[in-house]
Parts: sequence; structure tokens; C-alpha cells
Amino acid sequence: MTATVGALGGLAAESALLRARMEVLARQVADGRRGVLYGDIAPEARLAIDLRGEIARREAYEGVIGRVLGRTAAAQGALRQLAAIAEQFFAETMHLNGVVPERIAATARMARAAMVQVAGLLNERYAGEYLFGGSDSLNPPVPDPNGIAASGMAQQIAAAVAGLGGGNAAAVAAATMAAALDDAPGVTPFSAFLSDPLRGGTEAPRDLLAADGERVGYGLLANRNARAVSTGETTGSWARDLLRGLATLAALDPAQAQLGDDFVALVGTVREGLRSAVRALGQEAGLLGAAEARLESLRTRHADVTVALRGQLAAIEEVDMAETLVRLQGARMQLEASYRAISVLGSLSLARFLG
Repeated sequence: MTATVGALGGLAAESALLRARMEVLARQVADGRRGVLYGDIAPEARLAIDLRGEIARREAYEGVIGRVLGRTAAAQGALRQLAAIAEQFFAETMHLNGVVPERIAATARMARAAMVQVAGLLNERYAGEYLFGGSDSLNPPVPDPNGIAASGMAQQIAAAVAGLGGGNAAAVAAATMAAALDDAPGVTPFSAFLSDPLRGGTEAPRDLLAADGERVGYGLLANRNARAVSTGETTGSWARDLLRGLATLAALDPAQAQLGDDFVALVGTVREGLRSAVRALGQEAGLLGAAEARLESLRTRHADVTVALRGQLAAIEEVDMAETLVRLQGARMQLEASYRAISVLGSLSLARFLG
């Protein structure tokens, strides 16, 4: 009798172990993981922690790069439109030879409207941030875009153009250059931040830490070039060159067609300034495109490394589902056999007791 009771106790203990094993296997089948605690994957827990940290870091890089690429795509759209405006008015100057006064008036009207359009493009935003504002991304780089044709810069240029005549075309052009370069409050159409030499006037364009030890520049500025180098008849800034040219064209009077060489010389200066703007805008877009390509390459590399790291982590934390299902089935069969054995032993014990 005592032996039978001992056997029953052993079978009951074995059944309890089998039930516990089945619970673990059933949970593993349900969630695919070896355990819910790092202790369940010892001694590889430290490696799993390190892998998770590296995966999170790579994913953070991917996320930031993705957001910046969205920003640069919007900036490229603005640059294309700005270049189209510069090209349009560069072509228009080819026809301003003083022979058709009516064309001068029409060009002046279009130039005034284009100034507003340019200011609006320089105020382009993405995800609530101004693309051309530098680090002051929450405030417009051109505070009064609709009033830019009446800004101090435009008024100074208009005053200089109004005095054209008597062989002074070079002096008038120099005055328009000075007005376009003037960062004084009330003259410049650009924000106080961008015009301040102690703040935005000298800060580097925005960049991004896109990988360990690698920064990639992507920022643009409304009042100066980010990476492009302007050449020729230029203020050094494609934006200033474009606005200078438009403001000069906007100030032309049909009556000035009779000025002959002075008129032709001033229009020629405008043409060369717009040529410089077109070239620099193309260069700016190209250099930004190179930065985009580098960022895309880094994002792909981060993604590839993340896939590899996830594979290593899965080998530590996740179960082989097919193997686990087989083990679960085996444990279930063992438990059923244990229950049958307990039942048989229980019946024998009762029969012996009654006998």
C-alpha cells in the first residue's frame, strides 16, 4: 500500500512539472518568445539588451533622416519655382531694347507680382517650419511678403532707377546693388534674425547628425547662399540677385525707353544679375540633391543594419515555432499518459484497500 501511494505521489509531481512545461510551451506558441523576462534568455540577456539599444539608435537615425528628406523635397520644389521665375525674367530682358514702350510697362507689372511670389516661396514651410529661415524656423524669413514691392529695398532701387540718364547707368546699377545688400532695418525685406550679423547673418546652414560622426548639411537661407557660390554680376546671394533684378524691372518707366544707351546698359546689368541667380539656384539645387542622395544612402544602410540586428535578436529571444509545436505535442502526450497512470494506480490502490 505504501509503495502504491509513493508511486502516486511521484506521478503527481511529474504531472505538475509537465503542466508547468506545457504552460511555458503554450505561451511560447502564442507569442513566439522564449520568455517575458531577461532571465528567461540568460546567459544571452546582456547581448539582447545591447542589440535592442543599437536597433533603437538605428531606427532613430532612420526617422530623423526621413523627416529631413521630406523637408529637402519641399525645398527642392521651392528652388525649382524660384529658378523658373529667374529664367522667365532673364529671357524677358532680351526683349527690353527700348523699342516697344508698352512691353516695358507690362514687364514692370509682372516683375512687381513676381517679387511677391518670390517672397512667398522664400517663406515656404514644411511641417510648420520655414525652410529658408535658418535656425529661426518658426518665424518667416520675409516678414511682409505681400508688401515686398514697397519695402525699403524696393523704394531705394526705384529711386535710383528714376534718376537714370546722362550716362549714369553704372552708378544706378551700383545703387541697386547697394540697396539689395543693405541689411538695415526698414530697408531689407528679410527678417531681423537673418539680417543680424551676430545671429542668422553668420550662422551655418542647418545640418543633421545622420550617422556616428557624420553630419550632412541640408539647410537653406533666404538672404544668402547655403552652399552655392554666385559669380558674375552678383550680390553673392541668388535671392538678393533675383529680388534686385525684379525690383529694377518693376521700377522701369516706358518713358525711359528714349534714354538709349543708359536704358540698354541698365537692362543688361539686370540680365547679368538674373543670369547669376539662375546659375546659383541650379548649383544650390544640385548640391542639395547631393546631400539628399547621401542621406538616402545612410538611411538605407541604417535599415539594412537594423534588419541584421533584428535577426540576431530573434535568434536569442524567439523560439523555433515548428520545434516548439512538436515539443508541446510531446508534453501533452506525456501528461495524458501520466494522468492515465495515476488513474490506474489509483484504481489498484482502492481495490487492494477494499480487498
